[in-house]
Amino acid sequence: MVDYSPSPSPRPRALPKRIILVRHGESAGNIDGAAYTTTPDNKIPLTPQGIDQAKRAGSGICDVVSHGGASSNWKVYFYVSPYLRTRSTLREIGRSFPRNRVIGAREECRVREQDFGNFQVAERMKAIKETRERFGRFFYRFPEGESAADVYDRVSSFLESLWRDIDMNRLQQDSTDELNLVIVSHGLAIRVFLMKWFKWTVEQFEYLNNLGNCEFRVMQLGIGGEYSLAIHHSDEEMQEWGLSADMIADQRWRAHANKGDFNEKSPWYLDSFFDHFADSNCEDAEDLQIL
Repeated sequence: MVDYSPSPSPRPRALPKRIILVRHGESAGNIDGAAYTTTPDNKIPLTPQGIDQAKRAGSGICDVVSHGGASSNWKVYFYVSPYLRTRSTLREIGRSFPRNRVIGAREECRVREQDFGNFQVAERMKAIKETRERFGRFFYRFPEGESAADVYDRVSSFLESLWRDIDMNRLQQDSTDELNLVIVSHGLAIRVFLMKWFKWTVEQFEYLNNLGNCEFRVMQLGIGGEYSLAIHHSDEEMQEWGLSADMIADQRWRAHANKGDFNEKSPWYLDSFFDHFADSNCEDAEDLQIL
């Protein structure tokens, strides 16, 4: 017998309340670059200081997503780079979260560290990084490795997958819960993620400063459905990160903007590409002459 009863309607898409980007804790490579000459980058461990940083970051993130313990309906889902230092960071972060608050975790190769090549010879890498400064950080490709532009491409692919997961409600079991996504990654990958999300230009990227070990950036959903750094972070913090006054103003606008709105007051949307436009009445005048 065929069942003609209507199929249940899909649940409405519930956007994450926050997307939190966390850099890994201090690693052996951060202390001594010679570690990369004998240990593959993906196997570089955290230092004891890095472990302590990760524990403190976990406590800080838990405080953010729980509104200091005032919220009762929050949940968290983790994405993590496959590198040892990021996996170890996540393990320490997880100590601050009750099991019933964690929806799940996923290893995501596309948010891994920029590939600098295989085993790295210290003196050679020093010369290469000096060349990168002259060439430009975004487009310079390390020999046998990646450029920041390459990382941008794979992070863009990850974002497409992330939005599919959100659209299909794969990450949220109860639409009444406040979903928080935490992505444990690396300094450059996080800067590229923000660049892609907020449509920053290559020139703007070049001015961004790296995150400190276990620092995190909170993208929070505004009242109109846009994500903004300005809800959780101050203007002074964003300025320290390398955001220009215009970029900071755009973050403040996003905190109150309706989703899909276009901020015409952000100069890089047009002014970065054009230095002069024809008089807007020229075309109208030509039409009048034809008539």
